[in-house]
Amino acid sequence: MAVSFDQVFGIHQHTMRVRNNRAEVLAGNLANADTPGFKARDLDFAEALSQAAKLQMVNNNAPMTKTANGHMDISDLEALKDPKITMKYRNPFQPDTGNGNTVEVSTERMNYMSNNIEYQATLSFLNGRISKLRSALKGGQ
Repeated sequence: MAVSFDQVFGIHQHTMRVRNNRAEVLAGNLANADTPGFKARDLDFAEALSQAAKLQMVNNNAPMTKTANGHMDISDLEALKDPKITMKYRNPFQPDTGNGNTVEVSTERMNYMSNNIEYQATLSFLNGRISKLRSALKGGQ
């Protein structure tokens, strides 16, 4: 019997990728805290995860047949194969009037740590799933 990783891990495999991408964006913000004119950005987690879920549906390679005129064509789904994760600019709580930089180090650190905690929680969940799968494959020895 074949095991599908999509069935075992569900959306959590995509969550890891999106959390990793967000960590890179937040780290970039922190690295550019002193760069004149740099605008702090962030990744909309809900939107990025939604795009990853749509991509998973498209890549399942399930045969699709259009049985009614109101159904979408497969060509309509082709646009979802290369999703562009929309980066959004962050509005600062206390805008800096000096050099135009919108990075607030305390806010970025808080967001980075929050993202890291959520990443670790997802990783722990996936490790638990893998342990259960290994136990099932060993036959409970």
